[in-house]
Amino acid sequence: GKNQNDLKVISAYSQDSVVTVKDIVFLKKNKVFIMIINRFMWEDAEKGIFRENKRGRCAIKFEEVLNAKAKNINQKNKNKPLECLTIESSLIKNDNYEINIFFAGGSTITLISEVIDVVLDDLGASWEVKYVPKHKI
Repeated sequence: GKNQNDLKVISAYSQDSVVTVKDIVFLKKNKVFIMIINRFMWEDAEKGIFRENKRGRCAIKFEEVLNAKAKNINQKNKNKPLECLTIESSLIKNDNYEINIFFAGGSTITLISEVIDVVLDDLGASWEVKYVPKHKI
């Protein structure tokens, strides 16, 4: 995806996904930020009540990332699961973009990027889960 609209689609896909701290990588030299998420497959759940609820692992990859910073994320706690809420972007000075990945509990990852260049790839097969995520308001 090459624009803010593509990012909205990916944000919708990643809603309620779970990512562990160890599955978040920023390769500064390559300007690549990768987050491997366990995604809840809303599109399956919405197609009918007889389908199993499924989660699948997928990689969200951002290119042309100049900087990445985390807020309220303990990076030493590698196995801590974070629940992804939404991904938003805005144009900032120097024609760069600020991309914010928001997690439950007030954790955020902020990327500074020259362009919005993001892809989502499913990795392997999905698996069935018993529970549908419920939001705590």
